Amino acid sequence: MKLVFRFLPVFVMGLASTAALAAPAIQGEAARRPLNLSAILMFLLFVLFTLGITRWAARRTRSASDFYAAGGGLTGFQNGLAIAGDMVSAASFLGISAMMFDKGYDGLIYALGVVAGWPIILFIVAERLRNLGRYTFADVVSYRLAQKPVRITAACGTLTVVIMYLVAQMVGAGKLIELLFGTSYESAVVIVGLLMVLYVMFGGMLATTWVQIIKAALLLGGVTFMAIMVLAYFGFSPEAMFAGAARVHDKGLAILSPGGLVSNPIDAISLGVGMMFGTAGLPHILMRFFTVADAREARKSVLYATGFIGYFYLLILVVGFGAIVMVGADPAYRDAAGKIIGGSNMVAVHLSHAIGGDLFLGFISAVAFATILAVVAGLALSGASAVSHDLYANVFRRGQASEKDEIRVSKAATLAIGVLAMVLGVMFEKQNIAFLSGLVLAIAASVNFPVLFLSMFWKGLTTRGAVAGSLAGLASAVALLVLGPTVWVGILHHAKPVFPYANPALFSMTLAFACAWLVSVLDRSAQASAERQRYGAQFVRAMTGIGAAGASQH
Repeated sequence: MKLVFRFLPVFVMGLASTAALAAPAIQGEAARRPLNLSAILMFLLFVLFTLGITRWAARRTRSASDFYAAGGGLTGFQNGLAIAGDMVSAASFLGISAMMFDKGYDGLIYALGVVAGWPIILFIVAERLRNLGRYTFADVVSYRLAQKPVRITAACGTLTVVIMYLVAQMVGAGKLIELLFGTSYESAVVIVGLLMVLYVMFGGMLATTWVQIIKAALLLGGVTFMAIMVLAYFGFSPEAMFAGAARVHDKGLAILSPGGLVSNPIDAISLGVGMMFGTAGLPHILMRFFTVADAREARKSVLYATGFIGYFYLLILVVGFGAIVMVGADPAYRDAAGKIIGGSNMVAVHLSHAIGGDLFLGFISAVAFATILAVVAGLALSGASAVSHDLYANVFRRGQASEKDEIRVSKAATLAIGVLAMVLGVMFEKQNIAFLSGLVLAIAASVNFPVLFLSMFWKGLTTRGAVAGSLAGLASAVALLVLGPTVWVGILHHAKPVFPYANPALFSMTLAFACAWLVSVLDRSAQASAERQRYGAQFVRAMTGIGAAGASQH
């Protein structure tokens, strides 16, 4: 491992140098802009700094608790800032600002839906989750149910969500580095994938957490400055900003009204449901509550995270609408065909250049890249923990695996997830990353949240019901996505969609709850009776925390 860290800076510098030398020969949108040396320098400094954090964390990661949960030693403030770092991702900074740039008012649905999900986590999930679990949310679901079937199902749901969310982040990262270095999109995705794998394999949760904390602080500071400068451009008048945006946008006043993105009220409700309850079902967010000492610190984590996230989304509204005027109306940010250089996902990056020139562009580019790296590291860690902790240690080895073997399997899983994320990132290059994240939240709301909720609050849930609910949510969410207008018409080019709504969460989540309830009610087996009787002990531990003090140390 020492050899890896010794030669890693040379490797990173080599990648950057190759990209810089190759830029003049590369054809495409990104190569038409001159290289920004200040941006490249800041990018390299950040990468080297975070690799230093990873090396520091690697020396302190000695047990499974250290690897999965940072030893349970984070404070509520630290964890809240890290959670905010997880949630204000590339999809938020790049994707939602792009959504507002393209669609106007309806981009708010993506922002407000996520913020609305945090009270659910605060009042329903955080405390009970911390008291009942160890490393993954499957620990909670399987607390009084049969380990094998529940963990297998939960791991499948986790991996599905993780892989799809990784795709959104990889697309954002690839486009950012393509624009920054002038290198090809494919090689940019590979660079991100390699760094992600290194952070998780060597630093575990401790390295991932501190990368998230640092990038959250930098991103909040950078976006605050952007919002202030945009408002200053309009004389600190939001009314003037919105009027200017409506004046220069192709859709005119329509961008200030709902319907630009979601015209059907059922679609809008379904999207909101997915954003709210999907946030409470994201495995890499749920995993964060095991990094603090107790339930009190878990609640503090949510309070701090809610404040940081809500503040960020207020700022992103200013960034999105300000970019319509300051970037959209400026031909310097468009190519010969009249399209935004790098695609609409890059409007926030272009806005930073319009505000502060090359130097601020370098800072925001490095921060955006930091945002992506922190989130993909957290996602990869949650996916790897599902493979190693849920499947390998508790299903295949029936709880008899050593910590050393479990961590070794987790690192191998991280590598596999990284390679898959690179491949899928290349395949989904043209998709809007906020839209991709919306689909992920719909699946998380259908697969993870119903079973997690029922396992904590309903005595009647059985193993068969939990498995049936998860599988019904996963199958219906994916099937309705494929049969809906986005895939069936937009990608497969059929004339009409089989399922009329682009957002399936309202239907698939309802089906998941219904299947879990119905199958549990109909289950009269002796095993089901015993599982219902064990609910009392689970309830006491969930509410009091008795027996949970050392849970993260197991």
